[in-house]
Amino acid sequence: MTAADLAAFYRRYLDCLNRRDWDGLGDFVADGARHNGRPFGLAGYRAMLERDVADIPDLAFRIELLVVEPPRIAARLVFDCTPVGTFLGLPVDGRRVRFHENVFYEVDEGRIVDVRSVIDRAAIEGQL
Repeated sequence: MTAADLAAFYRRYLDCLNRRDWDGLGDFVADGARHNGRPFGLAGYRAMLERDVADIPDLAFRIELLVVEPPRIAARLVFDCTPVGTFLGLPVDGRRVRFHENVFYEVDEGRIVDVRSVIDRAAIEGQL
């Protein structure tokens, strides 16, 4: 994939997440995908996202910064949402919080095979 193709792929992936199209997730994520070094596979990755949405019903993935260097994608995502209970061990309990996630992806044969993610927990703590 070219850089432009990979950027378009990523935007379609986020659209899939924002539409909660879990059945379509396999179009973007490989069966053997890893998350932060752990083998999750597609099923584990889907379960993680479904839990995230259950914990944060208004979760929306928005790009603040996107850098593409095939086969890698680097993104800074911004979230403005209201987790319903405890989030990242913090008692958010329905309060609106704004935070970022810095995430790196590796794509192979048209699917995400590796995700490295860091969420700015300190930003959430500062709002509580």
